[in-house]
Amino acid sequence: MLIAAIIVFFLCILAIGNVVLAQRTERRNPPVGRFIDVDGVRLHYLESGPPDAPPVVLFHGNGAMIQDFVGSGLIPLLARRHRVIAFDRPGFGYSTRPRWPLMTPDAQAALFQAALDRLVVRNPIVFGHSWGTLVALALAYRLLQAGHPAKGLVLAAGYYFPTWRLDVWLMALPAIPLLGDLLRYTILPVLGWMLAGKTIEQLFAPAAVPAAFKTMFPMGMALRPSALRATAEESALMIPAAARLQKRYPKLGCPIVIYNAAFDSMVEAEQAPRLNQIMTASVLHTVSHMGHMLHYAVPEKIVEAVDSISARQPAPPS
Repeated sequence: MLIAAIIVFFLCILAIGNVVLAQRTERRNPPVGRFIDVDGVRLHYLESGPPDAPPVVLFHGNGAMIQDFVGSGLIPLLARRHRVIAFDRPGFGYSTRPRWPLMTPDAQAALFQAALDRLVVRNPIVFGHSWGTLVALALAYRLLQAGHPAKGLVLAAGYYFPTWRLDVWLMALPAIPLLGDLLRYTILPVLGWMLAGKTIEQLFAPAAVPAAFKTMFPMGMALRPSALRATAEESALMIPAAARLQKRYPKLGCPIVIYNAAFDSMVEAEQAPRLNQIMTASVLHTVSHMGHMLHYAVPEKIVEAVDSISARQPAPPS
């Protein structure tokens, strides 16, 4: 009984400490953009660039947030000639994430489609990184069905087809109700801080971690209990989401530029070439000597891809 009481006491102290730390982190990192409420979900977004310029929509990867695109320089570079709208996807940054419905790429795409309608965004170019590529593809399909298709897609370091991934299922454990909640509020934030350095190095390897990432990405925001649930849920949803979406890819007739990292430790090497093979209007670029975080490695190239799509004739109606 004494040992059990000590464990319970220790876990309570950890939970209180993590809640206080999360609140402190949010005070130090206030929202950088504005909010829009869609179907009970509060979405945080940053808009930059000329309001009458061609629109570009940005979706970050699992565990990231808007600041990932600010620190990489992607938003400032794109905003020179485009109206840029970058979202915190549900559960990350300052966007909320409901328990139900599950925030699959389709569910997120429905939210973003409604948000873009209210922001009067038509025929955008959509950029997605990592998990965000699934959302970008799902949104492009929804826009096509609605009759005002995306003008094009730029995808970087994406996961597009289902594969056997034991690491993904292990990372999904914190999404389990009750057990996951206990882990997220007690030991996982501590483990997250302990492993953050090595994890970040792995994301960028073989390149060094940029100074901009170290100074501008608020790691504490990604390690809040709420963000850890979002990260775990997206790990659990990744493989079934790719399995569901893969049949739709060939139906997207818009121009697509795909960026693949030669040394990506997060995504299998065959993912991007396989997507390029089945698309009707795609171009594949493999970036040598670079890891998963391609928007830090080649932001100028990504902007060039957006510019090339933007210079084309308007997308035809569905």
